[in-house]
Amino acid sequence: MSDDVRNLVLALAGLVIGAALGWFVRTYVWRRRLDRKRRFFGLPKESECLLVVPRDPGARGWSLERHDAFALLELAAVIQECGAHAEILAHDTAWQGFGARTEFCLGGPAANLRLAAHLRSMLPGVDINTEAVSGPEQGAITVGGDTYRLDKGTEEYVLLARLASAGDSGNDRPVFLSSGQRGIANQAAMRYLARHYVKLARRHGVDGTFCLLLRVVNSQAYGSDVVELVADVTKAATSTPKIKSQRDRSPAT
Repeated sequence: MSDDVRNLVLALAGLVIGAALGWFVRTYVWRRRLDRKRRFFGLPKESECLLVVPRDPGARGWSLERHDAFALLELAAVIQECGAHAEILAHDTAWQGFGARTEFCLGGPAANLRLAAHLRSMLPGVDINTEAVSGPEQGAITVGGDTYRLDKGTEEYVLLARLASAGDSGNDRPVFLSSGQRGIANQAAMRYLARHYVKLARRHGVDGTFCLLLRVVNSQAYGSDVVELVADVTKAATSTPKIKSQRDRSPAT
């Protein structure tokens, strides 16, 4: 074998080995990233999850409000990439506990009774005004001593939470909550979750609990695209608020 042929064979062998190593590294990185995504969302391959949404009050029968449907579309790509399956349930038909399947619960406590129950049991430090009377306090979110009021089309707030189950089995799935002042805020929250899950997993852990307050800016012009993180309210939201005693409530004499 001449030197030229030998060099050609060695070069081809190097290219083949390099391509194989490159493919292996890319596959390893992709699989590791997918495994972390599945763990964060609680969606192992072939697992099932629940999508719990309010009914559209303006439609006959069982139907979704437009922005709730868009919010589910934001989640659809995540669920498909993880290789999981979803079941959509109306909020008043999801009569089951949590932890067996990952759950995405969207809406507000006035329209989604299951979300209201989750807020009471898992986020006791959050208070949301559910009065139907129109006014500046309608839909206002109070957490950590601060109140965030709706300014329709200009500023709309939404709580986005990942709540880890407290079970001991090690296989308990998380509950994701999106409690927005309007439907477009829930769509924005699901988009934020799908786009920023890597950063959220790094900050809070792939199995961690968090509760974030987000603000949708100028939705009348930008839709659900411009979203700002207002605060991480995890500690305040998951803490039971102190109830003043009768003595504390009595005026000084």
